[in-house]
Amino acid sequence: MIQITMIPLLENSNIRLRATEPEDLELLYRWENDTLQWPLGNATVPFSRYTLRQYLAESNQDIYSDRQLRLMITRKEQEKTIGAADLYDFDPFHFRAAVGILVEASERQQGYGLQALQLLEEYAFRFLHLRQLYAFVPIHNLASEALFEKAGFEVAGVLKDWIREDDTFTDVSVMQLINHD
Repeated sequence: MIQITMIPLLENSNIRLRATEPEDLELLYRWENDTLQWPLGNATVPFSRYTLRQYLAESNQDIYSDRQLRLMITRKEQEKTIGAADLYDFDPFHFRAAVGILVEASERQQGYGLQALQLLEEYAFRFLHLRQLYAFVPIHNLASEALFEKAGFEVAGVLKDWIREDDTFTDVSVMQLINHD
């Protein structure tokens, strides 16, 4: 008899990617209202706790209905939430999604970002059967570019003057990972 070994998705020996919980409210409030992060996304105003509480309550955690999925990065050893990994702009017709990742500053440079990105890739390709993932990385964000390169992403192009930072505009690298399986 052949025995099939199932490998769990969304976790490894160090971290777990889990659904958001109401208890994540304060972390999300801090992260979403960090004005240094705003140019990397589309935020232009602070989020209230009320708005984030509604998001947590109303999100289906279903990428097909929400067209996005936020997963919390948790260190298994202490059950400590240290970041978030997002699939967004999900396109089920073209089998692709954008990727965003945030790791607490105190937890960076320890490999958690790469592990989370690899788990997200495995989930997207093995379970959701996506064809590709992509990310927008400001050209001056060398740490993010290195992270995505380590995870197998390649620069597919550059968007000129794509994001505004203060009174200047910055180019953004479009990084892409194609699932050839």
